Amino acid sequence: ELVLKVRIQNPDLRENDFIEIELDRQELTYKELLRVSCRELGVNPEHIQKIRKLPNTMLRKDKDVARLQDFQELELVLTVSDKNLLFRVPTFSEQSGYNKKASELTY
Repeated sequence: ELVLKVRIQNPDLRENDFIEIELDRQELTYKELLRVSCRELGVNPEHIQKIRKLPNTMLRKDKDVARLQDFQELELVLTVSDKNLLFRVPTFSEQSGYNKKASELTY
């Protein structure tokens, strides 16, 4: 197995930790990297604009993926329109523990 560190690129997040994913060394393809990364991060592959090997290299094809080494850091760059949907902050009424009825009580 090849172990890689992957995260979603989003400079607006205060904490944007990497997760580790494992790829079978017999299946080191761009398509497999995209599939596993999206599954682990809970992102639709259609929302990915590109995969970046940090600090500044775009992965484009299977040969690029085959050159990756253990624990290299990758970022999934989302299409611009999807960033706000994926990282939308819940409104106050959507947060757990909020009681709408109690907030309407008058004293």
